[in-house]
Amino acid sequence: MTATTDGGGAITGGADPRHDSTAAPAAAPAGPPGGRTGLPKGVREAVDRATGELLARQDPAGWWKGDLQTNVTMDAEDLLLRQFLGIRDEAVTRAAALFVRGEQREDGTWATFHGGPPELSATVEAYVALRLAGDPPDAPHMARASAWIRAHGGIAAARVFTRIWLALFGWWSWDHLPELPPELVFLPPWVPLNIYDFGCWARQTIVPLTVVSALRPVRPAPFALDELHTDARDPVPAATPAPLASWDGAFQRMDKALHLYRRVAPRRLRKAAMAAAGRWIVERQENDGCWGGIQPPAVYSVIALHLLGYDLGHPVMRAGLESLDRFAVWREDGARMVEACQSPVWDTCLAAIALADAGLPPDHPALVKAADWMLGEEIRRPGDWAVRRPGLAPGGWAFEFHNDNYPDIDDTAEVVLALRRIRHPQPGKVEAAIARGVSWNLGMQSKNGAWGAFDADNTSPFPNRLPFCDFGEVIDPPSADVTAHVVEMLAVEGRAADPRARRGIAWLLAEQEPDGGWFGRWGTNYVYGTGSVVPALTAAGIAPSHPAVRRAVGWLESVQNEDGGWGEDQRSYRDRSWAGKGASTASQTAWALMALLSAGERDGDAVGRGLAYLVETQRPDGTWDEPYFTGTGFPWDFSINYHLYRQVFPLTALGRYLHGEPFGPQRRSVPAAGES
Repeated sequence: MTATTDGGGAITGGADPRHDSTAAPAAAPAGPPGGRTGLPKGVREAVDRATGELLARQDPAGWWKGDLQTNVTMDAEDLLLRQFLGIRDEAVTRAAALFVRGEQREDGTWATFHGGPPELSATVEAYVALRLAGDPPDAPHMARASAWIRAHGGIAAARVFTRIWLALFGWWSWDHLPELPPELVFLPPWVPLNIYDFGCWARQTIVPLTVVSALRPVRPAPFALDELHTDARDPVPAATPAPLASWDGAFQRMDKALHLYRRVAPRRLRKAAMAAAGRWIVERQENDGCWGGIQPPAVYSVIALHLLGYDLGHPVMRAGLESLDRFAVWREDGARMVEACQSPVWDTCLAAIALADAGLPPDHPALVKAADWMLGEEIRRPGDWAVRRPGLAPGGWAFEFHNDNYPDIDDTAEVVLALRRIRHPQPGKVEAAIARGVSWNLGMQSKNGAWGAFDADNTSPFPNRLPFCDFGEVIDPPSADVTAHVVEMLAVEGRAADPRARRGIAWLLAEQEPDGGWFGRWGTNYVYGTGSVVPALTAAGIAPSHPAVRRAVGWLESVQNEDGGWGEDQRSYRDRSWAGKGASTASQTAWALMALLSAGERDGDAVGRGLAYLVETQRPDGTWDEPYFTGTGFPWDFSINYHLYRQVFPLTALGRYLHGEPFGPQRRSVPAAGES
């Protein structure tokens, strides 16, 4: 059968665009919320508490921002940067060391996410940071760390980025690092391995590192690190090269060739390449002094420009260093945690969605103020995305306070969904911004019908093969979660029948895992992917009876924990047997509930148990605890604990239970006190 549309263009049938002949007939519309006899105990009160708590968090300017917690490499590298520039001071060092020590585990190691396994590179960098802070190597906590490092291969087994930091002080030889020639900046976009083949976060990091790699600076080391080598007399044990016929083997030989090229590179060409890289860096500095709104490109850009002759008093350098200071979160105990990034646009649109879905009036002052702030954050000029989409008119939103070069598709979709929930006194202004955002997102669709986060068709297979790129994902291919958010946005805008939306739906259906879930690129993991895709499909008209939706419901029910919640460990990115498995968390429980509710499971046992979990684990002040990392930067390699996730997603799920789907025909008001 084929899907039909109503007068507004929304799909009303349940057809699968790939296999119309197998599509199940659309189910009868679900009854209004309230089919269950009475509300589960405490749901309304939980919503009221969470709503009040979230409203109290709003900044007077209209935005929300929770802490963005990652791992101690951010703090260690911040100290190493200050040591390299000669600006490390006692107060920052002491506060950073307090945080780093507090994250160490009993075995002397550090992990990259709560409850995760020990991680070598993080442990090496944390150890060096504590040495900078004055912790002696024979102190028990330091001795445990160094013993573990040696037992797991020592510095030689650490990632390339870790060894680059050590090379800056002579603790590792530049000769034993992959070569990264600055001449890369001259490669046109159609040549493999040009800088635009890399995801924007990798591109912004690699360009400054080409300068660092070319100049190979070494500052005097304040101490030796012999205790971190398996054998200090032979710190670089010989490694067996990969077979020549393999991709790894080919790229290893290419790296050897680049080392030879370094010796004969024309001096004028290299000088011109470094100058071009310097201009590229300066041109992409944001108004707040940062680069890309994230810490890694910022620290390497500061180092590269310093090596190119920018003194610390130069406005570019001064603004860059000040921006890094703003990434620091000072805790009540005096510890200083460095955020890898800040997420105000993302947090604000999610908070606005949560409050609106929880029943806050659409013209509530908090929502109007949030809309005003989001409207002011719209990006109206081209960025690096225009290299692949040169004729596309700009109009979108970034993740951070300032990141005009890199608006992203996910934030743009969610901002549109948030603005659509708000009744603003200037509706024309809102409509114009939404129209630009929708148009830009449509223009950023990749050839396969799906959407990545920052660029279109950023799918080259080569960057991940480079010996240099062992720090995580370096390309930005389309993902199910981003594609789902765009499809949901298009459905809400009445464009579910648009051929581009249909291609996105077809891609999503084809990407479903055999067990019924979807992979989550930017959140952990299959619970996030499934929690994103199912609401998008049903919003676009795919019936709850559709086989794909039924498989998703079955999978979510099968992985629900005994306590009624859902959780998934970061290990699912490496080991599929972990899919949907982990300690229950508030945010992941909410994602599962959002999927189940959209699939018509409001009165099901799984929903009831999930609601009870959220109600029972809510604290008296309306918050939830969530030490586990449910956000993703690079799958497995870089995990994130968004501190606002534990608030916005439970409130969204509870609100949708009370009121129905936000744009559905069964949307209703909360029962008055005392009503069933």
